[in-house]
Amino acid sequence: MNTEGRSRICDALDHWPSPPPWGWTADDMDRLPSDGPNGEPGFFEQLELIDGALVFAAPQSRFHERTLRALVTELSGQAPADTRAVGRMDVKLGHRMRPCPDVLVIDSTAADDLDRTYYTPDEVHLAVEVVSPESEERDRKLKPPRYAEAGIAHFWRVEENDGRPVVYVYELDPATKAYALTGIHHGKLSVPVPFPIDIDLENLPR
Repeated sequence: MNTEGRSRICDALDHWPSPPPWGWTADDMDRLPSDGPNGEPGFFEQLELIDGALVFAAPQSRFHERTLRALVTELSGQAPADTRAVGRMDVKLGHRMRPCPDVLVIDSTAADDLDRTYYTPDEVHLAVEVVSPESEERDRKLKPPRYAEAGIAHFWRVEENDGRPVVYVYELDPATKAYALTGIHHGKLSVPVPFPIDIDLENLPR
């Protein structure tokens, strides 16, 4: 980090826990220290930037962890050679918008760059959010329209129903720049886009 970047972050943290008057930016996410303003270890490691506000992730449930990991495994096994499935990586949607979807399918060239801390919408083929109680509002209402506006063609929202995943599949309507629901999948997920995918939701890897 350059001197200007370090100075900016130090100035911003002087206002903590309020945001700095100029607001947080997507580039600030790469400049934040891992520890908190009072030395709390790992304080800034799990967060997103939503409309210029830092959003901290709550501890994930076992359902969330298992589903996220299983989807990365399943998608990795079925993805074409020019794509990769990754978990918990940021997407920079704008100057003050840098969410961290649970699962992404991205271009393989982007995935092969091991120094990357975020991807851009044009590199993303599919974004997936696994809904937790604390993230319902963001995952259902706030983030999907932003993914759509950015041009990400495919979005899945995964909900828990009696301990089982239910996958809501959306596809971007290029005329309206909004997502249209194309299916609700219980037990088995089978879709032709962004590439042929078949997942047994009842028997995900544990």
